[in-house]
Amino acid sequence: MFWRMSGLSTASPVETILDKENFTLEELLDEDEIIQECKALDGRLINFLREKAQVELLIQYIVVEPPEDAEKRRAFKFPFIACEIFTCEVDIILKTLVEDEELMNLLFSFLDSNHSHSTLLAGYFSKVVICLLLRKTMPFLQYVKGHQEIVKQLVDLIGITSIMEVLIRLIGADEHMYTNYMESMQWIEDTDVLKMIVDKFSSSDSAEVHANAAETLCAITRFAPPSLAAKITSPNFIGRLFRHALEDSRPKSVLVNSLSVCISLLDPKRLTSGVYHAYNRQVSQGSMIAANPETIEGMLESLGDLLKLLDISSSESTLFTTYGKLQPPLGKHRLKIVEFISVLLTVGSEAAEKELIRLGAVQRILNLFFEYPYNNFLHHHVENIILSCLGSKNVPLVEHLLHECKLLGKILEAEKNCTLTSDPNMPTVSAEGRPPPKIGNIGHLTRISNKLAQLGYSNGEIQAYLQENSEWIDWHTNVLSKRNATENVYQWACGRPTALQDRNRDSDDDDYQDRDYDVAALATNLSQAFRYGIYGNDDMDEDVYFDDESAEVVISSLRLGDDQESGSLFTNSNWFAFEDDRVSNERSTDALASASPTTEGAGVVNGDGEDDEVVVGEDDDVDDTATSSQVPDAKLEDNSADLSEDSKEAGPSANDKPPAWVEWRETPDSNEASGSAESAIVPTGDHDADDTIEPSPSSSDNTSDTALESQSTKQNLGSKPPEPSESGNGNSSPLIAEDKTASGAESTPEITKDVADAAKETEK
Repeated sequence: MFWRMSGLSTASPVETILDKENFTLEELLDEDEIIQECKALDGRLINFLREKAQVELLIQYIVVEPPEDAEKRRAFKFPFIACEIFTCEVDIILKTLVEDEELMNLLFSFLDSNHSHSTLLAGYFSKVVICLLLRKTMPFLQYVKGHQEIVKQLVDLIGITSIMEVLIRLIGADEHMYTNYMESMQWIEDTDVLKMIVDKFSSSDSAEVHANAAETLCAITRFAPPSLAAKITSPNFIGRLFRHALEDSRPKSVLVNSLSVCISLLDPKRLTSGVYHAYNRQVSQGSMIAANPETIEGMLESLGDLLKLLDISSSESTLFTTYGKLQPPLGKHRLKIVEFISVLLTVGSEAAEKELIRLGAVQRILNLFFEYPYNNFLHHHVENIILSCLGSKNVPLVEHLLHECKLLGKILEAEKNCTLTSDPNMPTVSAEGRPPPKIGNIGHLTRISNKLAQLGYSNGEIQAYLQENSEWIDWHTNVLSKRNATENVYQWACGRPTALQDRNRDSDDDDYQDRDYDVAALATNLSQAFRYGIYGNDDMDEDVYFDDESAEVVISSLRLGDDQESGSLFTNSNWFAFEDDRVSNERSTDALASASPTTEGAGVVNGDGEDDEVVVGEDDDVDDTATSSQVPDAKLEDNSADLSEDSKEAGPSANDKPPAWVEWRETPDSNEASGSAESAIVPTGDHDADDTIEPSPSSSDNTSDTALESQSTKQNLGSKPPEPSESGNGNSSPLIAEDKTASGAESTPEITKDVADAAKETEK
């Protein structure tokens, strides 16, 4: 540990106590650093704590209630520290405990019926037992096997959540438990543990006991060993469960928690995925869950008695709300029955569907949907029931929903009278003295209607049924279609940020090209990148070569989003990840072209206004319409030589005028590789005064100056901007690309299209 390093800290207080001739366990437990020393495996401390007498004292702090007049450290601190010492998982201390039967008897004496069971000590007991179960599995299971009354004691205390967790792990119903020790747990499968747990629904009136018993059974349905799973899915067990649930004298918590077990038997993954897992698993045609047919058969025997409870509320009182009053409220048990029917229909059992049709369950549930227009939990389950019926392959079920339940008529009636009723005979009544509010199930009705319209294209029977109803056709055309268009968030022009996947979804819609981009922010970031020398161009003057205004011009001209390649050039996540070779090749392709005879030194060929291209040259006999064509090597060298000579004469006037920034637009042809060594643009190195290239005297001073600045701007956009060389007169030489031949001699530099672009803008 840190304090053991000489010269850095003093000795631990625990070491000071251990240095005494006579000290007690209480003195050690009162030190805050004892847990740190245990984790550090302090030799003297571990040897002291491993003694049987000390382990016994630690267990007593955990299982024995302190006297009422005990000090706070005895009542709270010492039990906590004793529990933490065991959960440090020091092997030699756990071995002392698990291999001594007297100590184990003392530990499990906490489960005796005549023992007090405080929630605090139950938590400490649970942590120690689970630690032994995980770290000393085999000897622990051997002890429990020799004392099988422990299982019954755990079931009797199942109302304490900490004890319930021990029971779940002991019977192998935990997903993280010892799969390698199934043989040692075979004896648990032969016990009547399931019967003992399910009988807690009838022997206790505590809602906590019912909830914990149901949670234990649900855990068994998900992770239990095969023999226990076979028992819990048997018709005998299902019948026993429903008998307890349907007893009139039992509280409604028994019914609610019993149905939770049935739902878990039908869909074991349901509760593990959260309460609203089914919302993302909207039932569609053909998407069913698998269940044991014997389990379904056992449930159908009591289905009739269960559905009778839909007409009985757990509370006959009136519940006042902000929108009115409920007389009576729906209640938890009726909501749970609807959820159970919803899951039962997802199984796809033909026998279950026939029984539901015979009993009129769907019709009664559909009435509840409209009687309680503000219970969204109910609406969600009813929507799943309707979607399951519509997607069923059982034709009588679909006909029952459409004809006998009159689904379409009820939807149209609710849409026509979309305000809350004031009828005092209805379960939901609007408040007096105020205008009635709009009903709260319109959203679910919209989704159900859309599902009906969708199935009408693939199901001939549904299509014929919809076409017969002229009121539906009129409502679908004038109301539903407009509502869908209004609620389609992907068509909204504001209030929602544009995501990349939206462009793919709306690829056939050109509206995204007109969306706004924060050009000012992009320009500021780009300008700062050059200002702080990201490219390593120490000689570049930020005020001359690149400012905020020019950055905004460059960013705006890129037209982000026109295509995938140009749109990904500048992004917030990776500003300057350019590929050196690719960018150089793209620029060199556009650098070589012929010029118009009306322009000396530069010419522009205008296309459709969107893909303007700049071509340069000096010979008048070159074709005007040539764009991005390869210039012969001989003519290139002659033209470059003339430009070099003219540039020297115009050199002294290079800095007479302020820089004029011009717009640069990337062309589609820039993506094509030139394949020519002469046309490749590479950054210039340091040059002598004789090698400096100056602009031609045929252009004006403004043209020359603008061309220099424009050339510098574009070169700075690359990943390796060239450093300007200094000429004899102290002026910076323009950034001109140069090429080297195979023999190693330097070839004549060539001017890029920015020079011509700048000249054209100046003439305008």
